[in-house]
Amino acid sequence: MTIRLASLIHDSIVDGEGLRTVIFTQGCPHNCLGCHNQKSIPFDGGTILNIDDVLKDVLKRDLKRVTFSGGEPFVQAEACYRIAKELKANGFTLWSYTGFKMDALLRHRDPYVRKFLEQLDILIDGRFVLSQRSIATLFRGSSNQRIIDVQASLKDETPIVASQYKDPQPQSIKREKPEGIYI
Repeated sequence: MTIRLASLIHDSIVDGEGLRTVIFTQGCPHNCLGCHNQKSIPFDGGTILNIDDVLKDVLKRDLKRVTFSGGEPFVQAEACYRIAKELKANGFTLWSYTGFKMDALLRHRDPYVRKFLEQLDILIDGRFVLSQRSIATLFRGSSNQRIIDVQASLKDETPIVASQYKDPQPQSIKREKPEGIYI
């Protein structure tokens, strides 16, 4: 089986918790304004690789964390599932980004969408929205995106935000009146 990739990088520090390998799939139907990975949008771009070659490259590294990104990984759900299943069997933690909402993925008719989800630990869902872009959101580009605990969500058949990755609440600053003369 093959997969069309935009790229595969190792040692990423921005695509999930810890140092990670990132599998960037090629092809995305969302075409979000301000997308940070424009080259991954065309469905005819990238490189077609055998999934066994992708697995060999990922498995020979010491990193045990992989993120699927894109493009849109769920457009290639079967290939992503097959890679994810082998990685999970080898003790990897798996994250994925998607422009789809978890609610829609839970209802999806393609059985490989569900199978791919079953391998994941964390899913960052929702399209990137330029007007909601924020550097304060943990692991996300815009504040509308959620960090989903996939296994809990599958169990309850509803999206459940991962409590360990909730954004911290801003702390209020108590200001004391400076010393001096007030008029």
